[in-house]
Amino acid sequence: MGTSVYLLLAFLLLSAAFIIFRLFVRRDYWQHGQLTLFSSLLELLIFCLWGVFTWLDLPPDWPPADTSPILRVLGWGLIIAGLAVLLIMIAGFGLRRALGLEVNGLKQSGPYRLSRNPQIVACTLAVVGYAILWRSWHTLGWVLLYTAIAHMMVLTEEEHLRNVYGETYIRYCARVPRYIWK
Repeated sequence: MGTSVYLLLAFLLLSAAFIIFRLFVRRDYWQHGQLTLFSSLLELLIFCLWGVFTWLDLPPDWPPADTSPILRVLGWGLIIAGLAVLLIMIAGFGLRRALGLEVNGLKQSGPYRLSRNPQIVACTLAVVGYAILWRSWHTLGWVLLYTAIAHMMVLTEEEHLRNVYGETYIRYCARVPRYIWK
C-alpha cells in the first residue's frame, strides 16, 4: 500500500474516532449517564478497525526473520504481558463496566492507585511489543494512531467522570497520573 493511501485511511479512521468519541459517546454520557449498547459497539468498531489497520500492509514474513533474539523476546514479552494484564483488568473491572454499559462508583483501588487508565497502559504495552517486532514507518503510524484514538476516548471519559464525581474525581486526578507519569 502506498504512503498516500495509508495516510488517507489513517486520517479517515482518526476522523471517525473523533466523531464517535466526541459526539456519540459524549452524548450518551450526558443523556444517560453511561454508554448505550450502540455507542459501546461504535467504540469497539473503532478499536477493531484500528487493530486491523496495520494488517493492510503486513509483509508476508511477519515477524521479520532478521529480528534479533533479544528484540523478539522483548516484543513478545510486552505483547503477552500487555494482553494478560488487559484481560485481568477487564475481568476485575467487569466487562459491562469496562465497556461503559454499567456505572457503579469511581474505581480508585488496585491498579487505579497507580494509573487512572491501566487498561490503556496494558494495551499500549502490547502495541509497543508489536512495534518492536515489526519495525517500520507504517507500524510507527499505527502506534501513533492508537495513541490518538485512545487519548480521545480517555478525554471523553474524563469529562464524564468529572461531571459525575466532581471534586472527588478532581482530587483523584491530582493524586494519580492519567497513564503512568505525572
